[in-house]
Amino acid sequence: MTAVPVGRSVHVKVPATSANLGPGFDTLGLAVALYDELEVTVREQPGATVDVRGVGEGEVPTDESNLVVRSIGHAFARAGVPMPGLDLVAHNSIPHGRGMGSSGAAIVAGIMAAKGLLEGIVELDAQDVLTLATDLEGHPDNVAPAIFGGLTIAWMTPDGPQHKKLTVHRGVSPLILVPEATMSTKLARSLQPASVPHEDAIFNVSRSALLIAALIQSPELLHAATEDKLHQSYRASAMPETDRLITVLRANGLAAVVSGAGPSILVLGSSPAERQVAAALVDANADTAWQALMLAVDFKGATVVPHSVDALV
Repeated sequence: MTAVPVGRSVHVKVPATSANLGPGFDTLGLAVALYDELEVTVREQPGATVDVRGVGEGEVPTDESNLVVRSIGHAFARAGVPMPGLDLVAHNSIPHGRGMGSSGAAIVAGIMAAKGLLEGIVELDAQDVLTLATDLEGHPDNVAPAIFGGLTIAWMTPDGPQHKKLTVHRGVSPLILVPEATMSTKLARSLQPASVPHEDAIFNVSRSALLIAALIQSPELLHAATEDKLHQSYRASAMPETDRLITVLRANGLAAVVSGAGPSILVLGSSPAERQVAAALVDANADTAWQALMLAVDFKGATVVPHSVDALV
């Protein structure tokens, strides 16, 4: 098997994501223009080191136990190629533990890095990347928009994860409100019941269908389309301020939902002006500090390009 040459280097860029979008639990996801970037260079010495800059600096592992490194290793193992020694520099902007897809972005970054490093040796296509990322993340709703950008519908089949990318209406203006507190996705999922009432399931099916129409064609329907009965109320006790602020926002006609597993709040404005109104409402009603991120929809998704070693000096 051909080895990856020493000195080969790639640059990866992956967007943050917001999953669920209210009623689309474990199915819908949206990529937004906030990015983690990664430089990976093959070295002679075995093993891996990670230089983390920005979010997670001094907190996340900087050795082979790092999630990005493990994701690279997973892709190399599936490709049947020994993983070379690696130097990684991670420039992180996506908040951790806030429902913005940071773990999904790390996984996608690692697999995209492997894709670039393996170019000309083993080719990984888009479906391979989605499958490998879902292997590690467990479900495709965050990794699909991180890989492909835009609005994605993701689902599982006997042949693995599948996705459909849709173009978001230009009037849709996302706002993500980020608290200081974090939330464990594992804890959030543990609060879900094993079954839900039949009428609640029907309610969410109707709202999910409506949400697709609202996001790609009719933003004026976003408030009605983001109602949910499957997951947010069950998780409310774990993030009471998130729940209270969403109630305030929705009472003022704003399409506010929990971003991913929370505790961040996603507001899907039908115009940029709605974002300003939402940010002002949170500022006036919050008991703790919240950061307002007014973000564009990312339409491109994850990218990987060859990176000159000289540029790292």
